Order: sequence, then C-alpha cells, then structure tokens
Amino acid sequence: MIVRLLAHGLLAGVCFTGTAYAASPLIAHRAVYDLSLGKSQGSSAPSQARGRIVYEFSGSACDGYVTNFRQITELQMSEGGTRVSDLRSSTFEEGDGSAFRFKSDTYIDGKLIESTDGKAQRAPDGQAVSIDIAKPAPRKADLSPGAVFPTAQMLMVLEAARKGEPTVETPIYDGSDTGQKILDTMSVVGNRAATPPGEQVAADSDALRDVARWPVSVSYFDPTKADGSPNYVLGFDLYDNGVSGKLRIDYGSYTLNGVMSKFETLPQKPCER
Repeated sequence: MIVRLLAHGLLAGVCFTGTAYAASPLIAHRAVYDLSLGKSQGSSAPSQARGRIVYEFSGSACDGYVTNFRQITELQMSEGGTRVSDLRSSTFEEGDGSAFRFKSDTYIDGKLIESTDGKAQRAPDGQAVSIDIAKPAPRKADLSPGAVFPTAQMLMVLEAARKGEPTVETPIYDGSDTGQKILDTMSVVGNRAATPPGEQVAADSDALRDVARWPVSVSYFDPTKADGSPNYVLGFDLYDNGVSGKLRIDYGSYTLNGVMSKFETLPQKPCER
C-alpha cells in the first residue's frame, strides 16, 4: 500500500511468524502515480494541486521487504503563494516482522525541514516493540504492544479481502511523525471488483491483468487526538499481489487523486519459506 502503507499479516495480539508473512507473495515493482486536486474546501485548502508519487517495493519473506517512496506535491494556496513539498522515505522490514528500519526526509520549497532515522525491534514474545531513534534527536523507548509494521498491515488487509471480511482494525508503527508514535488504523474493504481497472497502465500490464482487486479505504488516527477524527484517509484499489491502483488521499479540507501512469515489475528472487 502507498504512503505508509502501502503501502503496505496477522491480527494484533497474535505472535508474528515467517509462515504468516510468506502466505501472501507480493511482487517486486515500481509504480508512478500522477496527482491532481480532488475536493477543496475552506480558506486553508489549496485552489490547485499537482504532483507525483514514485513507489518502489521489493524483497520477500525470506530476505525482508524494502520500500522506497517519494512524493512531490505543488499546492497553490487559496490565500498565499505556491508551496512545494518533497517527501523521501526508505524502509526495510524483516520478513518475519521482527524488526523495522526507516529513514525519511521532508523538504518544503527546497529546504529540509525534517529528517527522521531510526529502527524498531519486536520482542521475542512477538508483541512489545522498542524503538531507537537517531534523528531528529536520539531517543529510545518502549511502545505499547500490538502494533504491526507496514508490510504486515498490507498482508492483513489482503487476507481480509480474500476472506470477504469488511473491516480490519490494527495499530501500526511506520516511523512517521519523527518515529515516536503508533497510529490506529481502520481499513474498510469493499467487494472484489467485477470490472477491468479504469487505469490504462494497469489494464495493459501482464502483472495486473485479470488479477483480483478490491477497493480499500484506510483511516489513520492519532489516539491522542481529542476529537477522534482521522489524520487522513487513504483510498486505493488493492491487487492480490500487493500493488495499489488508483489513489485518493483525503486530508479533510482537500483530497489528492492519484492515477497510475507507469508500472513495471522488478527482478525478484523466489522465496521457498
């Protein structure tokens, strides 16, 4: 699953095993999504927007999973000038869910405003998670148990889709927000799509043609937020091999729509686990 997901199993409260991770093979791929403005309301929302996401996923349950992500967004604000944001993120997740490493840099108008670098380790009991942050400031902490890492979340949603289960709830740790928070997530899975994908790139790709897919919406919540509203909601078509189709990112006052404009599979070693 894209954007922290994608981006990206087992139910919280269940121990993680390599077998569970290997139960759902995910294809190594690179996808490009062109972004445009959807809805926009309020004086703080942009009047125009455009951008691009480049998402690369590789690895396996045997070797671990690597993601490289970049999102560049240009917003023309209703009150004010143009703002260009550039998020660059790289992560590695062990194939058995035992560890997670992350690094991200955020630029606004070409200026680096935030850099995060750290790792998370799961305890032998499969539940507790400890973090070791190098940037933006050194910090070590133990987080509340039960959180999954991004690829585990993706596998969890795929498993629910195959079984026809409409919702998945789980906390997730993905290194966002300077690597110090666990977010709660609620995923809503629709019925398996009965029509060909609307995107020409997806429809023409051998790796995606005739592959099962489901509409998915994932809401991300900060458990400390008083009003209980989501920080953002990510909608996408989830293919059975882990690829995300057309995107919809809802930030509340505005949404960004993403259409897959390029797609290619990447070399991938087989995993016998």
